[in-house]
Amino acid sequence: MTNITHAHDYPACCHPDNGSSLGVNATLNEPISVDGTPVLGELYTVPARSGRAVRVKAGQIIRIVNTHGTQVCDTWLFNAQDMSEFLSMEHARAHCNSIIPNVGDELYSNRRRSIGTLLTDTSPGIHDTLMAACDLYRYTNLGVEGYHDSCADNMRMALQAIGLRSREVPQPYNLWMNIPVKPDYSVEWLPPVSEAGDYVEIRADIDVVVVMSACPQDIVPINNLNPVEVHFSVHG
Repeated sequence: MTNITHAHDYPACCHPDNGSSLGVNATLNEPISVDGTPVLGELYTVPARSGRAVRVKAGQIIRIVNTHGTQVCDTWLFNAQDMSEFLSMEHARAHCNSIIPNVGDELYSNRRRSIGTLLTDTSPGIHDTLMAACDLYRYTNLGVEGYHDSCADNMRMALQAIGLRSREVPQPYNLWMNIPVKPDYSVEWLPPVSEAGDYVEIRADIDVVVVMSACPQDIVPINNLNPVEVHFSVHG
């Protein structure tokens, strides 16, 4: 792979799905525990440009903190018993009748049932549910040569680090990502409007695996061009 400089030239995955990363970073070797089970109440770090996966049982609450106020966190919820069911933003938008969930909204899965509920949001509530996770091909299209960390690969590696795999990379819930839709239906890519320490809390409505990526985007200004860490904790 060292002789490949263009993402579109990377060889197809050897598996009949989209579950293998196209590169490696520390995410693969730094899970919070062997199987992703957290210590309740402990504060964990999702390092800049990396991802983490955590198991959250039905009724437990995950708090995800925008520590510096400037960082987008791509977030996924998977059914812990069946990875083919996951938080689906297109289904959630239809259920919420909104392109951004509000506090109290159920977050629907691709089987049109609640996989989680947004309980708390201390930020102004500006998040994104429209944009796909950044991936190596996105960075190639932005002019990057060679490998670049991505949220898609962070999701894949965070799951692999705890012995799991998803056959696809679903549309993430892009926490604090500021993508306003203008009157002519075009969009802008702007920095977050959240403040340091803002957080969201999501209650798991079934046993889930939550995957978070501290987005490594450093070309468009969604992270103020400076990716940093976020933090999370799980509470009973």
